[in-house]
Parts: sequence; C-alpha cells; structure tokens
Amino acid sequence: MRVDLFDFELPADRIALRPASPRDSARMLVAPSTGDFEDRRVLDLPDYLQPGDALVANDSRVIHARLAGRRLRGELSANVEATLIERLDALRWRALMRPAKKLSIGDRVRFVGHGGELDACVEAKGDDGEIMLAFELHGPALDAAIEQAGVMPLPPYIAGKRAADARDETDYQTMFAREAGAVAAPTAGLHFTPQLLEAIDARGVSLHRVTLHVGAGTFLPVKAEDTDLHRMHEEFARVDAATAQALNDARAKGGRIIPVGTTALRVLESAADDAGRIIPYANRTGIFITPGYRFRAVDMLLTNFHLPRSTLFMLVAAFAGLERMKSAYAHAIESDYRFYSYGDACLLERCDT
Repeated sequence: MRVDLFDFELPADRIALRPASPRDSARMLVAPSTGDFEDRRVLDLPDYLQPGDALVANDSRVIHARLAGRRLRGELSANVEATLIERLDALRWRALMRPAKKLSIGDRVRFVGHGGELDACVEAKGDDGEIMLAFELHGPALDAAIEQAGVMPLPPYIAGKRAADARDETDYQTMFAREAGAVAAPTAGLHFTPQLLEAIDARGVSLHRVTLHVGAGTFLPVKAEDTDLHRMHEEFARVDAATAQALNDARAKGGRIIPVGTTALRVLESAADDAGRIIPYANRTGIFITPGYRFRAVDMLLTNFHLPRSTLFMLVAAFAGLERMKSAYAHAIESDYRFYSYGDACLLERCDT
C-alpha cells in the first residue's frame, strides 16, 4: 500500500510532554467497529470488559539507553551521543550514534554520566548512523554500568522539546515493567494504576504478561513509498508456556484477548498459529502488520495515538479499518486529545470486514 495513505496533520500542541496524573485519568476514545465514538477515561476501562476476558500487558522495562560521551582517538576527541537499540550479546550493542561521521572502526568511546564511566570500541558501522559497540564490560556488570552512565531515552518528539529529568524515571516506566531490555516504553501500559487493576480484577478479567523489548525502530519513519518496501527492525519477544495455555483457555471459554498496546499485540500475533492458538514463543520478531492482515489471536486493543506514516498507525488501521482510524484521529484532534507516548488512549474493536 502507498505510505501516504497513512498520513495526517497533527497540531504540535497536541503532543503530550508529560503524562496525565493520576495515570488512569487519561482520556480514552472508545471506537467500536461501528457506531459513534465515545469520549471516556482510562479509569472507565472495566466498563468495556466482560468476565472471562484476558488483558495482556508487556512487562519489558526501559533501560538508560541514551549515553553521552567522547570519541577518543590519540590526542583528538569529539563529543558523541549514543542510543542503544539492540543487545547483540553479553558485551555488544547496536546503537544509533550522532554524529556517526566522526566515528571510525577501531575508535574508542568513553561514556560518562551519573558518576559512572563506561568504555566501548567501535567494531562496525552500518547505514543511517548505526554503530556496533563492543563494551569493555559484559553481562550484569555492563547492564549496571549502562544504568549508571545513561539516561532515560525519551522519544525524539519529547526529547526535542525538553531534557529527560527525574520525573521520567517513573513516568516513562509502566507498572508492569520487570524484564530489562527496552529502549522505548510500551506506552499503553503507562495508563495503569493499582486501583485500575483492582477494578479490572473485580470485573472477573484476568491479567497476563508477555515480553517484547521495544527498540528505537518504533520511532523511525517509514522512508519507502510503499509498505511492501519497508523493512521492520526485529525485536525479542517471549510468551511462556503457562501464559500461552491460560490465554488459550480463556478464549476457549468465550473470553476475549485484549492486548495493552501494539507491542503486546505483536507478541501474540507472532506466537499464534493459523488457527489462532497461542504457542510458547521466545524469538525475534519483525512482524509488520498493515491493512489486509488477518488477525488470529486478539479481539480488542488498548493503545495510544500514533505518529502519522508510522508502522504503528498502519497496525491500528489494519486492526480497526483505515477510514475508521482516520475518523477516530480526526475526532481526537478536534476534541483536544493528547497524542503519542505520554498522551491519551483509545480502545479499539477489531473490524473483520
């Protein structure tokens, strides 16, 4: 499909720079497959759930993936910045670095911050500023050093307007976060509070966790003019056997599977067989969902509002219908909803026509 079909205009003042407080007070646009939109709050989510339904949240935790430092080459040095985007092994990471043109294979880079210091060597250079870094530390020691030297990697549409601060340490982490490895938050999960989970449990709805370590590729624009020419960045995803069985049992009893966010949806669709049964999964996924895709594992979706021409807007257009989503986004813009990572939510019903 033509990528420009997924474009829309968004006023700059609709981009949220801070989350709602409390988190579940964020607005929620309810978009059934047919009929009128409803303007509600996330705290109203239990009203749209049924006993036996299963919510599925992504438990990935955001790491301090943004690092500032110096390139060291003999007597010469230069300021550089890295955003870690993918762990390759115990000591190597793939990173986006600026300015990449100042780096050559074999250069040493020293990252410093929060009282920590961390050295790495440039082992390879790729396209669009991608660098492979080999760190001097490895395993848990490297993980701890990254947390000391780095800062929270806010999305570019927020980081371009303000620096990360102490509030972001909690604001940009979901209450489900436990598996370290994401470099971007699974933002639909940011809306949840203990009180909301209590109300969901009282409704007779189960909560399950899967993992997808969100990469920086989630913010990269689609540069191709046709979706068939776009290459998705792969990310690690996992569904354990107990979770797969519980979700299959819930659906067999008539419950609906409702992922919290596009990342949880992508995990479930990656793990589902042709019959819609979820299979235990622990692998990389580059699933790219566009209109025409046949959903196998999910029935509804809670998600945030996404960037124009992005793979995430393509996904929700596939789930709920392109024209329906264009109408929903137009309604949201006119009604002063807040967009993107710290913004409001929408609850979508799957459209199978």
